[in-house]
Amino acid sequence: MPEPYTLRTERLILRPWRDSDFPLLAEIHSDPRVVEFLSRPALANRAESDAVIERIRAHFAEHGYGFWAVEAPGVSELVGSIGLSNIPFQAHFAPAVEIGWRLASRYWGQGYAVEAAKASLDFAFNTLGLDEIVAFTAPANTRSQAVMQRIGMTRNPLDDFDHPSVAEGHPLRRQVLYRIKNPANDPKV
Repeated sequence: MPEPYTLRTERLILRPWRDSDFPLLAEIHSDPRVVEFLSRPALANRAESDAVIERIRAHFAEHGYGFWAVEAPGVSELVGSIGLSNIPFQAHFAPAVEIGWRLASRYWGQGYAVEAAKASLDFAFNTLGLDEIVAFTAPANTRSQAVMQRIGMTRNPLDDFDHPSVAEGHPLRRQVLYRIKNPANDPKV
């Protein structure tokens, strides 16, 4: 099995997960601000957080891509996780590959999410040759929507949906959907 790709940006390294990342991700997951808008926010203990990394590693092994550990050299070994994942549920836009991010709150507002997300999109379009990438979040998660907009994604309110993994009546059930097409395959570009 080939080693997952490592991506580099001006300030960041998007790399495979190391065993030393497990406690660092658990610390990120223990911040209520970080997990506030997750459709599965039950990351309250170390075992649940560790399982996230194991699922990511399995996704990389199966598909050749996933959510990278994001390192900011000279700042932190792990500022968060950003990358690509296959949508694991049925929806009007699936099958699809989503882009997502989860950063420690102390690194919010520094442009890391946008920088790493752009590198992930470049990988999705230019290395994997994917036609489209999607992203979704709760309507109240304006910070995440701002990242989606900054990386060139657009929203059609007709695409918004109820997340099938979130119980009816739960405030996170409704999701807004953003999309971006591969510029090489988009005749409008």
